[in-house]
Amino acid sequence: RYEDAIARTEKYIDDALLSNYHQVSIIHGKGTGALQKGVQQYLKKHSRVNSYRFGEAGEGGHGVTIVELK
Repeated sequence: RYEDAIARTEKYIDDALLSNYHQVSIIHGKGTGALQKGVQQYLKKHSRVNSYRFGEAGEGGHGVTIVELK
């Protein structure tokens, strides 16, 4: 569900920042694209996210979003 995915994404990003990670991968799958769009909209507004992109072929492709943190 969208709401669960956003809550988990928020906690994951917070945990990554506390652990001083500079890059994380978020697996949302391909499906209809609703989760991917929701996750990326959340990331766009997050003040500690520097950039994000789809994964490359070896990283999971369009089923994964790679996030660069500030």
